[in-house]
Amino acid sequence: RFSHHLLFTLAFLSLCRAKEIKTKLGTLLQKPDSAIDLIIPYPEKLEKPAKAQKPSPDEALQWRESLEKLLQNAYGLACFRSFLQSEFSEENIEFWIACEDYKKIKSPTKMAEKAKKIYEEFIQTEAPKEVNIDHGTKAVTMKNLVEPSVSSFNEAQRRIFALMEKDSLPRFVRSEFYQELIK
Repeated sequence: RFSHHLLFTLAFLSLCRAKEIKTKLGTLLQKPDSAIDLIIPYPEKLEKPAKAQKPSPDEALQWRESLEKLLQNAYGLACFRSFLQSEFSEENIEFWIACEDYKKIKSPTKMAEKAKKIYEEFIQTEAPKEVNIDHGTKAVTMKNLVEPSVSSFNEAQRRIFALMEKDSLPRFVRSEFYQELIK
């Protein structure tokens, strides 16, 4: 039984990105009985935000047309993030959140530290959560980081927002999890 799970899991993993394979294979080898649940999550296993108030179906319906409204709603943001985690594609939303947090920093020293962390985690080639931005946007961002400012990541954040709006949002609104919110 375990060998069938292992073969199925390895076949699934071959479809994932290379940087995700190592992590999931390590998990599989450490916990053979529960690894399949970690690798193929189901919508009902998505975490619901504990503190945020659940939106009315009418509020949730607005999210289909506006990623901005979805991200401005604490419950919506948490749902969207959980959905992307279930697809192993959460790096874009995590980058967007990191950029929003970065813009709130007042201290130049802390801003420089956070900018370096964001660059190392999301922007640099082979970063652990590397986001998919074009070469030109990456070059502009790197130039902006010579002297970090509130707008250093604006171009990259805009690109990632557009990518989520075009690609991730349509998948989210088709998901069972979202369909439950609008009932």
